[in-house]
Amino acid sequence: MASYDRAITVFSPDGQLLQVQYAQEAARRGSAAVGIRGDTCIVIAVEKKTIGQLQDARSEKKIVALDNHVMMAFAGWKADARILISRSQIECQSYRLTVEDPVSIEYITKYIAEMKQQYTQSNGRRPFGISCLIGGFDYDGQPHLFQTEPSGIYFEWKASSIGRCDKSVREFLEEKYTPALVATENGAVKLAIKALLEVIQSGQKNLQVAVITNGKPMKLLDEDLVASISAEIAHEKAKAESDKKKK
Repeated sequence: MASYDRAITVFSPDGQLLQVQYAQEAARRGSAAVGIRGDTCIVIAVEKKTIGQLQDARSEKKIVALDNHVMMAFAGWKADARILISRSQIECQSYRLTVEDPVSIEYITKYIAEMKQQYTQSNGRRPFGISCLIGGFDYDGQPHLFQTEPSGIYFEWKASSIGRCDKSVREFLEEKYTPALVATENGAVKLAIKALLEVIQSGQKNLQVAVITNGKPMKLLDEDLVASISAEIAHEKAKAESDKKKK
C-alpha cells in the first residue's frame, strides 16, 4: 500500500490515485463556502478564519475577482490558491488582449481545471489541494456558477458548497433551494447566509459575502448588512422552533 500511497502517478489495485484523494480531503477540511446562482446575480458566501489581533484583516481574502465579471472562492490550502488565482488573472487579461472579448465563465473554469489535472499526472509534483467556486456573467448576460475539484473535474451548479461540512450544506440547499427564492438578489444572499450558518458555530462575525451582477464588478457586502441578515435569519429560526413546540 505504501508505494501506491507515495507515488502520484501510480494507480492502486482498486483503481484509485491516493494522492489525489488526499488533496480532496485537504479541500474538504478548508473553510466552508457556498455559491448561489440567482436570476440576476451570483452570490458567494464564505467562512472567514479568525485572524490574529495584530494581523491586517484585508490580507485574509477567501473571495477574489479574476476579472471584472468573474469571481472565485476556494477551500483548502491558501498557498495553492494563490498560484491558481495569479495564473487565472493573467489568463483572463491575456484572453482579453488577444480576442478583445472577456473570457467566458466556462473557459476560465476549464483553464483552472486543466491546470489542476496536469498536476495529477506528473512526477515531482503534487495535486492542488483546493476546491473552487467560480461564478460570473458571460457576454450574453447569462449567469454561471462552476465548481472545480483537485482531480481536475468541473461541473456547473445552481447552488453548491465546498469546504468542511460540504455535504450537509449541499443537502440543506437541495431542500431549501427554489427558483422563486433566488429570483431576487436579496433572496439569493439570504439563502447563502442561511446555508453557511447551518455549519458555522461562531456566527455572523466570521462571514464574508460577495455579489456580482451583470455589467458590474464584484462587491463585498458590508459587515453590518451581513449581521442584520444573520440576525433576521436567527429570529425566523427561533420563531419557527417556538411555533413547533406550541403545536
